[in-house]
Amino acid sequence: MPDFTANIAFLFPELPFLDRIEAARQVGFDKVECHFPYEFPILALRERLDRAGVRLTGLNTQPGDRSKGEWGRAGVPGREDQFRHDFAQAFDYAVALGASVIHVMAGTVRPDEREAGLRAYVKNLRFAAREAAGSGLTLLLEPLNHRDAPGYLVSRSDDLARVIAEIAEPNVKLLFDLYHVQIMEGDLIKRLEKHRDVIGHVQVAGVPDRAEPRGLVGLEYKPRADTVAGLGWMTEMGLR
Repeated sequence: MPDFTANIAFLFPELPFLDRIEAARQVGFDKVECHFPYEFPILALRERLDRAGVRLTGLNTQPGDRSKGEWGRAGVPGREDQFRHDFAQAFDYAVALGASVIHVMAGTVRPDEREAGLRAYVKNLRFAAREAAGSGLTLLLEPLNHRDAPGYLVSRSDDLARVIAEIAEPNVKLLFDLYHVQIMEGDLIKRLEKHRDVIGHVQVAGVPDRAEPRGLVGLEYKPRADTVAGLGWMTEMGLR
């Protein structure tokens, strides 16, 4: 079976945040991820996770002031001190709660700030990668589409792959969110293949409304050999 982790920032929106942990467990998830858990003390989060028998797999660095369109600070020139504070907070939460990944949010910049933003991004990420070295944590970089996050510093997986190569730290990987990549770039399978060596995590959602994937899936493929034997992939995924 694929190893699923439920993002409780979006799932179970009808419940208070902490109650979503148990709700995820009730429908079969033993792992959850989230965006910004920082309004809750680490001890409160750990108690709810332990009580439900659920592991937190990942979280994001602080976004900043969302009312001003901020989406992180790693790539915002002049906000280096704030980024270091944000990263230290995320690192403390991740280590204490047993998470394996931190999505380091780049932030939004004006078009004329883009080059300076990319330089700040690389510098800040090298710092963060070295701070996290030896902890077992992977730092994830995600391209956000310009429809949901106007002005986001890096919105394409191809661009982030180049940033990751420039940083050249083994614990910095690509967060490949099919929703964002489909909107900005498309050709998902080819891009998954192209970037597979630097992908550290995959997220899924339907396009264009970011709802759950649903509907009929037509199996219109050419079997490599015997059709029945080829259906073994469905058994492996627990689909039959």
